[in-house]
Order: sequence, then C-alpha cells, then structure tokens
Amino acid sequence: MAEFTTANQSRPNVGPATIVLAGATGDLGFRIAHHLLKRGAVVRALVRPGSTRPEVAALREQGAEVVEVDFNSVAALTKACAGAACVVSALSGLREVIVDLQKRLLDAAVAAGVPRFIPSDYCIDYTKLPDGSNRNLDLRREFNQRLNQAPIQATSVLNGMFTDLLTGQAPVVLFKINRVMYYGDADQPLDFTTTENTAEFTAAAALDPTTPRYLRVAGEVASVRGLQKAASAATGQPFKLLRVGGVWVLGGLIKVTKALMPASDDVFPPWQGMQYMHNMFTGLPKLQPLDNARYPDIRWTPVREVLAQRPSA
Repeated sequence: MAEFTTANQSRPNVGPATIVLAGATGDLGFRIAHHLLKRGAVVRALVRPGSTRPEVAALREQGAEVVEVDFNSVAALTKACAGAACVVSALSGLREVIVDLQKRLLDAAVAAGVPRFIPSDYCIDYTKLPDGSNRNLDLRREFNQRLNQAPIQATSVLNGMFTDLLTGQAPVVLFKINRVMYYGDADQPLDFTTTENTAEFTAAAALDPTTPRYLRVAGEVASVRGLQKAASAATGQPFKLLRVGGVWVLGGLIKVTKALMPASDDVFPPWQGMQYMHNMFTGLPKLQPLDNARYPDIRWTPVREVLAQRPSA
C-alpha cells in the first residue's frame, strides 16, 4: 500500500495506482517506469509480442508487469488498459506512431474507462509554433487536437530541449574548439531539462489526479551566454560565442538540407534537429509559466552539471 503526496493534493492510503505505460523500452519510457515504481505505482508496461529487447527483462526485474499486446488492436489495448488510473505514452516515431498508434491507445483508454492520459509530447511548446515549422511537433499537435476532443482528462508534459543532447547530438556546445554556436540573439532564454528529470516529473504527474492540460518545466532556463558560462565552468576552459547569423540563416539551411537529403523514415534526420533549434532560437515556444515547484521533491539538474559529465573525447 502506498500514499502519494504532491504539492497540491494529498490522498489517503488507498493502495497503489496502476499506470499503463506505452514505450517503456525506450530511454525516456524506461526512466518513467523506474520513477513510477519508485513512487509506489503498479506499472503495466505494454510491449510488442515477442520483444527481445533487454529492457523487457530489466522492467520485470524492477517489478513492472510486462504485458505483450498487439498495438494494432484497440480491443487488445482496451483489455490491457483495464483498471488503470492513467495511461502514459512515451512512444517515439512518425505519423504511424504519434498519430495513428496513439489514437488507438487513446480509444482504448476511453473504452476501458481510464480517467487520464499523458501523450508523448516532452518537447518545447508546440502550441505556439506555426504549422510547418517542425515536422515532428506538427504530428504532436495533430494528435493533441484529437486528444482534446476525447472524453478523458489529458495532460501534456512540455520540457523544452533534453539537456543531455548538449553533450553531442545538438551541435551547440562545440567542445573541440571551445565555442558555443548559435543563430540570432545570444540573450534569448532557452529551456533545458534532462531526460531523467523529465521522466521523474512525468511519473509524479501520472500519479497526480489534479494535473491541468499542460505542465511546463525547465531544469534550467539559459541563454546562449548562459551556455557559454556553463561550458566554461564545466570544463575549466574559456568558451567563446560563435554567431553564424540571424535565425533566418538557419531557416535557409534547413530548406537546403531537406532538399539535398533523400526522403527517409528517419525520425530524427539532421534537418529535424535544425528545425528544433530554429524554433528555440526564435523564442516562440518559450515555456511559461513553469511548473517546476509542483513536485518539490524533484532536484532539477543544471546545464553545467550535464556538460561536466560528458564522455571524454
């Protein structure tokens, strides 16, 4: 039996809530499962039949209930969602996943009488962006339009950019030449949250029946100048700024890159990451107000700490 307490509500000791988690074998989803279990939840992790991913065994070892289910069958998903307090999606993909599969999962949650649904957003505030500015976020917006019409309480977790990406995948902090590369304004505030903090916050939100439609968090709000200071402090070496041009320059590079690259089903082609950075540098998707204080037990990891833990070159 477990008692769940948040900053805004306290429940009597009525037993652990069951949370259905889709995408539990991915990096973020696996972390969400860990934090749900840590908070005393019963975790029902949905996996594809015959999955041999090592995360499946690890989930069982941690105490999660692993359920093999046909994600193409609403009936099968409905059975898997029965008795849950919340369905959490950490699925990753393009239209067939973010729109189509999540729609089946949503229909199943509604049919099973699940009161709450958390979609796979975990990003900047796409509600403030124009259509066509980011392919992956356009898909999330499309699904959430359907979610808004469903008879279920929905909560999206928006966390800016995963801070972890600054250690390599996002070409902003250039460790080899001690530069922080950017477009536009070096003082534009940017939102960063680690994958671990995002997972921890999502787990807390899944167990909180009072969540609003959107929850916005940022482990740290830092400008490019802030990233410069963080990189210098983390490495003990002075970093300088490298301004490539205005935001419009990056927009042009995106168009050229998309035109030159062959079409593929890659979820994160180079131009997709460029679109994300372009969105952030415009300032349009800045998260506000922030809900970091909603669960005061969470310690937010600063950018400097993440950069200091980067693998050695």
